[in-house]
Amino acid sequence: MNEFPDFFPDLLEDPHNSLIDKALDNGKVPIGYTCSFVPEVLLTVDKLLPVRVFAPGVSGTEVADIYLSNVICSYTRSLLEFAMDGRYDFLKGWVFAASCDHLRRLYDNLNYLLKPEFIHILDVPHRLGKIPLSWYTEELKMFTRAMTSHFNVDYGEEALSDAINRHNEFVSLLESIGEFRKEKYPPISGSEFHTLMIASQAAPRNLLIDKINEFKLSLPEREKKSNYRARLLIVGGQLDDPNYIKVIESTGGLVVADHLCTGSIPGLTPIVIKDDPLTSIADHYLSRTSCPRMMEEFNARVESILKSASEYDVDGVVIEFVKFCDTWGIEAGMLVSAIKDAGIPVISLEREYRLTGEGQLKTRIQAFIESMGK
Repeated sequence: MNEFPDFFPDLLEDPHNSLIDKALDNGKVPIGYTCSFVPEVLLTVDKLLPVRVFAPGVSGTEVADIYLSNVICSYTRSLLEFAMDGRYDFLKGWVFAASCDHLRRLYDNLNYLLKPEFIHILDVPHRLGKIPLSWYTEELKMFTRAMTSHFNVDYGEEALSDAINRHNEFVSLLESIGEFRKEKYPPISGSEFHTLMIASQAAPRNLLIDKINEFKLSLPEREKKSNYRARLLIVGGQLDDPNYIKVIESTGGLVVADHLCTGSIPGLTPIVIKDDPLTSIADHYLSRTSCPRMMEEFNARVESILKSASEYDVDGVVIEFVKFCDTWGIEAGMLVSAIKDAGIPVISLEREYRLTGEGQLKTRIQAFIESMGK
């Protein structure tokens, strides 16, 4: 049983996939969100359904370019393009985090142009500590009050604790599959694992669990990925197209770990209830998300990357970021220096949100692997 199930990539062909249709038939209320600082666990309470918005197969951003500057990242412009084209009309609300200026401009334009019945933006601190945690917790309290008022959902402690437990069970399942990637010859590729990650953000998790468990049970019988030249760790921001990783792997590089805001490290970290559930959620999402916007956490991010490089026995690190991304554009140069100083080969790749220039990408990765003597 070697073929990767078509079920998962099929879910990524359109934001309004077949499982969302089933959820709508069951009375679920889909809420779109755009950033890892948005606690998607709060969007699983009661009848709510979190949907991390993406724009698969976007062909251009002609309409969005009228409203957003061409130096705004193409991820943001692609989302606005899909929204203006009615591709997200199934959503009953939007939740943003003020994580970067580009997403704030998307929030402004959606609010102005489409006037969704519910739209909310979370203010997120740029530092960790008691005061920022208190600030962010208050933000979440205001958010839950707004959600309760508009959607009539229950955000009591019992409901929140139940949502946390369901979240932890699901991420533990994905993490147990990710553990196979540490093997010398893993039974799963990086693009396949990333497909599971994005599907879990784009479709109802309760309708995915059986299929994911079935796939996990098949892993020991799958053909091992032994025909590779180098084990790679990929680092960066928004990446929701597994085909980008597939192109990298077509050159002989096997992506065995990922530090992505849409990825598994530290995205699959369980939520620990330390105090009341809402404060625990605030603490988790504020401290877990490995984002360059957190101004004093650069050394912690480097340490986490180097730890993963050791755990997954990687030969090199690939840093990817979307063109015009202010946060990752600055971070990438600093990361290259820090990773090189640690003695690990590293390459930094700027890209557009839509997968383009596959030939150039292949050439650069091939040269990178050859530079390692692989």
